Amino acid sequence: MVTGAEGFIGSTLVDLLVEAGAEVRAFVHYKPYAEKGNLARYLAPGSPVEMIAGDVRDAGRVMDAVAGCDTVFHLAALIGIPYSYDSPGAYVQTNVVGTENIAEACRRHGVRRLVHTSTSEVYGTARTAPISEEHPLQPQSPYSASKIGADMMALSHWHAFELPVTVVRPFNTYGPRQSARAVIPTILAQLHSGARQIKLGSLTPTRDFTYVTDTAAGFLALADCDRALGQVVNLGSGREIAIGALAEALIAASGRSAEVVVDRTRLRPSGSEVERLLSDNSRARQWASWEPRVSLKEGLERTSEWVADHLHLFRAERYQV
Repeated sequence: MVTGAEGFIGSTLVDLLVEAGAEVRAFVHYKPYAEKGNLARYLAPGSPVEMIAGDVRDAGRVMDAVAGCDTVFHLAALIGIPYSYDSPGAYVQTNVVGTENIAEACRRHGVRRLVHTSTSEVYGTARTAPISEEHPLQPQSPYSASKIGADMMALSHWHAFELPVTVVRPFNTYGPRQSARAVIPTILAQLHSGARQIKLGSLTPTRDFTYVTDTAAGFLALADCDRALGQVVNLGSGREIAIGALAEALIAASGRSAEVVVDRTRLRPSGSEVERLLSDNSRARQWASWEPRVSLKEGLERTSEWVADHLHLFRAERYQV
């Protein structure tokens, strides 16, 4: 089962599972992406994907959905840092309570493996780089605080109940189907809409970007990795790029011309901005033989083409939170 299956990484993971011959139960809090959503191709009779609508905050619905599943990939979450400043309680309910509901259902039904999704945001600004899984956790936003709580809830079920859990901690993932709340589609939507100025927040923070199919492949590899039981494992490229330099790379990938400017309404509070994220992906490489295959240049070009072809899905003039 994949929770958050209709989302960006979730739907890509569903695709890879189907390609591998798996029968997939997709637990979706359905919000149509365009007219039919990211899983529309699986709606036909005889599909290898069973759709179940629900909400991870609903313990009863989650308990029913997990029944009969061998492996559960838990990706459902309330994401987006700006909105977490306005509604932190909602993040606790979905991310922490929702994870408890998933973990408890997995325990009750005796699943073979729960793969829980974390985020590199839990590390905060790097104290040392590259960032290993031993790096201190720093809740610099309500979103990251809720994800720290969710991670600890999942791991507590390993320690207290011997639930076979692996916490996958992706660094910034990008690619087709990502919403404009993320920086790469934000830039590309503005570029392909013909904007002469690209409006962003701070240009100096660095991020470690991994193409979405590589991230999803990491989930699959770690689901079968015994070394990862009860452990946290980073998924990242091991390379960093500043947001300003990223914008210039996207301008080149799109074939457009534009000036990058700082929009003060998009700046995070000073104590909340994560200035540097760079992954140490040694565990994933050594334990699961995983490594990213898509270069940043190739990935940005693919993503630029996808955004250009799906521009009707974006409102480039509006700051998405």
